[in-house]
Amino acid sequence: MSPDLWMLLSFAGLLIAGVPVAFSLGLSGAVGIVAGLSPAMLATLGTNTYNSVAKYPLIAIPLFILTGLIFERAGVAARLVRFAQALIGPRHGGLALVAVLVCMLMGGMSGSGPADAAAVAMVMLPSMTRAGYPRPFSATLIAASASTAILIPPSVALILYSIVVPGVDLRALFAAGLFPGMLAGAALLVPAWWLSRHHRWEAPEDVARPPLGASFRQAIPALFAPVLILGGLRSGLFTPTEAAVVAVAYGVVVGLWLTRELGWRDLWRLLGEAAVISGVVMLIIALAGIFAWAGTMLGTFRHLAEGVIGLSDDGTLLLLLIMLAVLVAGMLLDAISIYLIMMPILVPVMQHFGWNPVWFGILMAMNIAIGQFTPPVAVNLMVTTEVARVRLEQTLGWALVFVVAMAAALALVVAFPAIALWLPGVLGYNV
Repeated sequence: MSPDLWMLLSFAGLLIAGVPVAFSLGLSGAVGIVAGLSPAMLATLGTNTYNSVAKYPLIAIPLFILTGLIFERAGVAARLVRFAQALIGPRHGGLALVAVLVCMLMGGMSGSGPADAAAVAMVMLPSMTRAGYPRPFSATLIAASASTAILIPPSVALILYSIVVPGVDLRALFAAGLFPGMLAGAALLVPAWWLSRHHRWEAPEDVARPPLGASFRQAIPALFAPVLILGGLRSGLFTPTEAAVVAVAYGVVVGLWLTRELGWRDLWRLLGEAAVISGVVMLIIALAGIFAWAGTMLGTFRHLAEGVIGLSDDGTLLLLLIMLAVLVAGMLLDAISIYLIMMPILVPVMQHFGWNPVWFGILMAMNIAIGQFTPPVAVNLMVTTEVARVRLEQTLGWALVFVVAMAAALALVVAFPAIALWLPGVLGYNV
């Protein structure tokens, strides 16, 4: 059996056996090194793991994770909910529309789907339950809406994509994700509104409308956060990594002195929580470096890419097959793992067919976003079902409805690349 097969089969076997993705990547990479190179080459393990994480843009990942935790604890989500309720007013489906809009706004601060889902679910689920929405529906809607966080900048997934795909401008990726993220959110609004009206959930006379002026004033600090991050990037005032530092500092100011819901002890606890989450992410990236180095030295990724290209001469058909593969992977793995495992194979395919790397990165992110709320794994859905205290299987029917809605948005971006590429082109970024 060839070293390629030894490495790939050991990776699949470890995953099936329940070994965490990070260790599956590292161990299977070591198997490939022993099988195809030399046991003496195991001395490169330390260098490969270090080189994988010793990249300046990766600093942004733990910082944006910390930003999301700070804004969640600072009461920002609750203020955004009140402002959205004041805008939409009492109507059938009003709270469902609020949930989608707030998830999109929170995604502009956290860059993480699970963090977005947790923050909004804690605030929205009690209100939606009292208004008559079934808890499985509410949990699924919030999980689906929170998945837009990996499209709407700043996105942790897009930061990683810019690192694993050489020559891609992160600012262009952030700009390219904005309209597809909004399109995905709009696609979720349609079935959420229709189902609410059809089932007569949320009687308008039973819901009070918060005062618009007061709600807007309370929401200003939260609404200003995406403006600060994106405005600073566009003006050249700071780089994407520096934007993460600015976002953390702004979140601390908001929590400690504006909303005053964050204390110094809370901040210390959040630093520890962010360190734990970031440690998991960085461990995956570090050990994936072993897998990537072994696959490159053995030619595994080149062989797989050639096999994919040989499936069809039709680029459109092959793109469809790749999107389906990424969607299935998104149901089973997190975004970080998918990028690290699949992109070394897909980059040569992308270059062979001349696909725009920024556009392709957004398509990847949209597929992964769908996977975040599609069982069996569905990381966002796991968070919201835990908050709602419902079983994951109770959400399957609702999840399929929102999968179809977001798949329609994905199809539009596939058919019309300008939806993703127009804004970065106008802003002068390299696309």
